Amino acid sequence: MNSLRQILIVITLGLFVTFSVSAEEYRIGFVNATKVFEESPQYKTARERLQTEFSRREKDLLASQKQLKQLEEKLQRDGSVMSESEVKRLERDILSRSRKLKNAQTEFREDLNLRQNEEFKKLRQQVREVIREVGKSENIDLIVSDGVVYFSKKIDISDKVLEKLRQLKAE
Repeated sequence: MNSLRQILIVITLGLFVTFSVSAEEYRIGFVNATKVFEESPQYKTARERLQTEFSRREKDLLASQKQLKQLEEKLQRDGSVMSESEVKRLERDILSRSRKLKNAQTEFREDLNLRQNEEFKKLRQQVREVIREVGKSENIDLIVSDGVVYFSKKIDISDKVLEKLRQLKAE
């Protein structure tokens, strides 16, 4: 997929070079999408929202892990002085808690990934729209992103896109 994208970029750039012989000049811009995404205030807000949403469950999982570890330590420490039935009961309890913990951790990761995808999908759409707006306002004919081997700083519009995102956040 990336190689197809790179080929299309090269072909597009080749067409621009070919047509640059004509009187009209074409403007090309570059945007570091990763930088724009991760440095935008919207990204920070989304991360904080996810942290708030999932922090309680994460604390509960950590507490369950701690309890399980304490039970395992108790079995190791006191197992030799416990009756056989007590040892078996404790082993079953440890096994049951371990399974529940693994299931809860899996569910937590799946829920977190799902919410991250939801939040960041919205942000990616907003970033693309702002890139388009900056491209139009700067009269840029082509904006390229990741996968570029070299670009001059004079065509980098990443900071302009970030500034526009900051303005949107302030509104």
